Amino acid sequence: MATSQKKNAKISPRSSLNLMYVIAMIFFIVVALILFILSSLRSDVAKTFLEHGASLQLLSQQIASNAEEAADGNQYGYSSLNDTKGQFSNIWQKVSKAEINTFLMGQSFINDAAKEINAVENVWSSVRRNVDVILQQQKAVNDLNEVASLIERKIPTMSNDINRIVDTLVRTNASTREVRDAQELETLAEKILRGIDSILKGETGNKDEAKNFYSNVKSFADNLNALESNAVVRAQNRQELQSLKDEFKSIKDRDDLVLNQYEAYAGVKTAAANIAQNSNTFLTSISELTNKIDEEKSGPFSFVVGGAISSLLAVVFMFLMSFDSSRQAKARLVSEERVRREQEETNRRNQEAILRLLDELSALADGDLTIQTTVTGEFTGAICDSINFTIEQLRSLVSTINDTAVKVSGAAQETQATAMQLAEASEHQAQEISGASAAITEMAASIDQVSANASESTLVAERSVTIANKGSQVVHNTTKGMDTIREQIQETAKRIKRLGESSQEIGDIVSLITDIADQTNILALNAAIQASMAGDAGRGFAVVADEVQRLAERSSAATKQIEAIVRTIQTDTNEAVTSMEHTTAEVVRGTRLAQDAGIALEEIENVSRNLADLIQNISNAARQQSASAGHISNTMNVIQEITSQTSSGTIATAKSIGNLASLAVEMRKTVAGFKLPEN
Repeated sequence: MATSQKKNAKISPRSSLNLMYVIAMIFFIVVALILFILSSLRSDVAKTFLEHGASLQLLSQQIASNAEEAADGNQYGYSSLNDTKGQFSNIWQKVSKAEINTFLMGQSFINDAAKEINAVENVWSSVRRNVDVILQQQKAVNDLNEVASLIERKIPTMSNDINRIVDTLVRTNASTREVRDAQELETLAEKILRGIDSILKGETGNKDEAKNFYSNVKSFADNLNALESNAVVRAQNRQELQSLKDEFKSIKDRDDLVLNQYEAYAGVKTAAANIAQNSNTFLTSISELTNKIDEEKSGPFSFVVGGAISSLLAVVFMFLMSFDSSRQAKARLVSEERVRREQEETNRRNQEAILRLLDELSALADGDLTIQTTVTGEFTGAICDSINFTIEQLRSLVSTINDTAVKVSGAAQETQATAMQLAEASEHQAQEISGASAAITEMAASIDQVSANASESTLVAERSVTIANKGSQVVHNTTKGMDTIREQIQETAKRIKRLGESSQEIGDIVSLITDIADQTNILALNAAIQASMAGDAGRGFAVVADEVQRLAERSSAATKQIEAIVRTIQTDTNEAVTSMEHTTAEVVRGTRLAQDAGIALEEIENVSRNLADLIQNISNAARQQSASAGHISNTMNVIQEITSQTSSGTIATAKSIGNLASLAVEMRKTVAGFKLPEN
C-alpha cells in the first residue's frame, strides 16, 4: 500500500505537467483566434474610413461644381447642391464622430487622425457656411434671373419700335434734338441690357452696377415721356409708342427688385467664388486624412503575425505534451521491468498474477484505452492501481487532444472561409475602383476638350475685337471726312451769300442808273420842247435832244435787263444757300450717325474683349478641373493597388490558417491509434 502511494506521488507532478501543457496549448490557440479577429476588425475599420474618404473627395468637388451652377440660377444646381451637402454632412458625421477603440487602432493613429479631422472640419465649416448662403438666397438669384430673362425678351422688340420712331422723325425733318433724344432711348435700352448682364455675371462686385441700372431705367422713362409729347410721333407711330410703353412698363415695375436683391445676389456670387477657391484645399485636406488612415491601417503591431506565433506555440506545446506522455510511458515500463527482474527469483509464486497483468497490458500497448486492470490483494494490486490511474490520465489526455484538435480545425476553417470572403470582397472592390478610375479619366478627357474649345472661342473673340477696332477706326475717319465736307459746304455757302450780297449791290447801282436814265429822258423832253419853241434856231439842238432821249431809253432798257438778270442771280443764290443749309444739316446728321456707329463699335469691342476674358477664365477653370480629375484618378489607382495588396495578404492569411487546420488534422491522426471508451 505504501508502494502504491509512493507511485501516486510520483505520477501526480507529471499529470500536473500534462495539464499545464494542455492549458498552455489552449491559451495560445485562444490568443491566436483573438489576434486574427482583431486584425480583421482593424482592417474593417480602416476600410470603412477609406471608403468614406473616397466619397468625401468626390462630394467635395461636386459641391464646388453645384455651387457654381446654383449661383448662375440653375435650379438643378440648387437641388444637387442641397443633396450633395446632405450626403457630405452625413458621411462626415460618421467620420468625425466615430468612436475608435484605442487598443484596436493605437493612440498614435487616433491623435494623427484627430489632427487631420480638425483640418477638414475647419475647411468644411467655411464651405458649409457659403453653401448655406447660396441655398438661403435662392429667391434673390431666381428673381434676378427672371428679370434678366424678361429684359432679354423685351429689349429687341423695344429697339425695333424705337428705330421705327426714329425713322419717322428723320422722314418728317424733325429737329436734331428730337432725333437725338429718340436715339438716346436705344442707347439706354442697350445699357439696361448690358447692366443686367453685368449684374448677373458679378463683374463689378459692388452696388454701383445696380444703381447704374436703376438710373438708366429712370432716364429711359424720362426720355419716353418726352417722346410721348411729340405730336408727329403720336400721329404716325401710335402703335409703336404704345408697344414701347407696354414693354418698358414690365421692366420699370421690377427695377426696385434689382436694386434690393443685388446685395443678396452679390453675396451668393462671393460664396460660390469662396467655395471654388477652397475646393483644392478641401480636396487636399480630405486626401491627407485618407492617406493617414491608409498609412496606419496595419498598425505598429501586426495582429496576423501575433496570431501565427501563438498558433505555432500551441502546436509546440501539443508536441511537448505528446513527447512527455511517451517519455512517461517508457519510464514506467522500464521501472516495471526492473522490479520484475529484481523480484523474479523471490516472487515466482506471483508469476501467474504478473502474466495476467501482462496479458491485460498487451491491449494497452496496442493503444486500447478501454481496458481496466484487475486490482487484487497481491503485491501487483498497487501496480494495477497505478496502471488504471495512468490509463485514466491517458484517456483524459487523448480526449482533450481530440477535442482541442476538432475545435482548432473548426475555428481554422471558419477563419479561412472569412479570409476568402474578404479576399473576394477586395477583388470586387478593386474592380469597382478600376471602373471609377476609368470614368474619371474619361471625365478628364471631356474637360480637356472643353478647355480646347474655350481656347478656340477666345481666339474668335479676339478676332472680333480686332475687327471692331478696325471698324471704329473707319468710322472715325469717315467722321473726319464728313466734318471736312461740312466745313467746305459752309465755306461755299458763305461765298454764295457774299455773291448774293454783291448782286444786291449791283441791283442798287442798276436802280441808280435807271433813275439817271429817267432824269435824262425828262431833260431830253424838256430840251425838245425848248428847241421847238426856239424855231429854226433850236432845230439842231432838237436833234441832239432826240439822240439823248433814245440813249436814255436804251439805258433804261439795258438796266431793266440787268435788273432781271440780278433778280435771277439772287433767286438762284438764295436757293443755293437754302440747299447748302439742308446739305449741311444732312452732313451733321450723318456725322452724328457715324459717331453713334463708332460708339456702338466701341461697345462691341468692349463686349468682345470681356467675352474673350470670360472664355479664357472658362478655359483656365476647365484646366483646373482636369488637373483635379487627374489627381482623383491617381488616388483611385493608389487605392486599387492597396486593395490588391490587401487581397493578396488575405489570401496568404487564408493559406496560413489552412496550414494550421492541416496541423490540427495531423495532431488528430497522431492520437487516432488510441481507443477510448464509448461513453
